[in-house]
Amino acid sequence: MRMQFRKGLQRKFLNEVLYKLGCPSLRELGKRGIDVPYSTLKNYYSETRLIPESLYKELHLLANLDVTNLKFKLLDEHWGQRKGGKE
Repeated sequence: MRMQFRKGLQRKFLNEVLYKLGCPSLRELGKRGIDVPYSTLKNYYSETRLIPESLYKELHLLANLDVTNLKFKLLDEHWGQRKGGKE
């Protein structure tokens, strides 16, 4: 499942995680035990990719955040596929 945040809120979530963990950059976050490549973290930060639910939960627990005000929608695992390749 993927988490679809409202525009700008995915970056805000990642900024809050970085702040709580005391990481100066996304590259440092990757060195803190998160098994996600730096390039993928950049894509999440620039909101070109949606964060998986498992990574969201891991970051949420690691940073101990209160994210009750973040609005998001859960999408199916195959949310962008077309049936039979047809439009």
